[in-house]
Amino acid sequence: MLHLNRTTLAQYLIEECQDKDGGSDLVALLLGVAQACKMISRTVAMGALGGATGKLDSTNVQGEVQAKLDVISDEIFRARTEFGGYVAGLASEEMDDPYPVPPNFERGQYLLLYDPLDGSSNIDVNVSVGSIFSVLNAPRPGEEVATEDFLQTGSKQVAAGYAIYGPSTKMVLTLGNGVNGFTLDPVLGNFVLTHPDIKIPETTQEFAINASNSRFWEPPVTRYVEECMAGKTGPRGKDFNMRWVASLVAEAHRIFTRGGVFLYPRDNKQPPKPGRLRLLYEASPMAFLIEQAGGMASTGHGRILEVEPTELHQRVPFIFGSKEEVARIEEYHQSTPDDDFKNPLFNTRGLFRDAS
Repeated sequence: MLHLNRTTLAQYLIEECQDKDGGSDLVALLLGVAQACKMISRTVAMGALGGATGKLDSTNVQGEVQAKLDVISDEIFRARTEFGGYVAGLASEEMDDPYPVPPNFERGQYLLLYDPLDGSSNIDVNVSVGSIFSVLNAPRPGEEVATEDFLQTGSKQVAAGYAIYGPSTKMVLTLGNGVNGFTLDPVLGNFVLTHPDIKIPETTQEFAINASNSRFWEPPVTRYVEECMAGKTGPRGKDFNMRWVASLVAEAHRIFTRGGVFLYPRDNKQPPKPGRLRLLYEASPMAFLIEQAGGMASTGHGRILEVEPTELHQRVPFIFGSKEEVARIEEYHQSTPDDDFKNPLFNTRGLFRDAS
């Protein structure tokens, strides 16, 4: 079917960026990202037929075993964005250090950060996965990049988005003036605007958290989940549904579609780690999108977009979604002293504590 009356991603970007400084370069960069996402979508869809499923013997900088598609997707992102003269450098969850633009290519004014394949552990069981990306201004346009160039707060992002590879391939994007969703037409190869001006409902009756970690949660998180699980007879006076997909993109897309709240809080499972999700590749771009759609994104103690990065692969707690629920979780953190967070059982009775 031809979409003669629908706006393509290219048309949308040209219209939105025509008056921006460096707008044409931003358009080119984001179209390069879109092209990478199309290629990854096709590779994911081929599954075992394309020989790209399974694990490798290698690990990434976080010590995680890499899926074949992690490495393939990372290479696709680099290949589709390094050559056009609009980026000064790239940084990826799968690379130890920033990737400088090769000397035979012109360096541009933007930095691209990305998680090439979020949720790759779900590939072999055919659950939706995705890619996440963030665009920053390069502090020194045209010059070779250094790690510190990427250590910018999320509030400085120029653009952010994600692609989700599921029954259909969709891209959700913000340029700082709202959030729009595009669906890939697999015949024509165009991303087409199908979900303009996405808004997250302020209230919800759905939350997502990995309950298998409940014995390690902070008391405010335990309190919040217990109140939700208590349903109509509890202090919230209404029933909640609990979800968990183990793919940030899939969790976020559900919230953009119908609301909800997602929690990947700090816990004491691995005390030295302040959180699980990567600030620059996952939390910051998602937080930018969430806020632009009217939601809220927090560490539990403050706004994600105000967190000052100190390292390229920094991890943070991440709570986001419907504003009313995230604000409540922040309030619970503020009213509970940090020294109450002493042991896995939190010294309280609860739905998730072993009664023995």
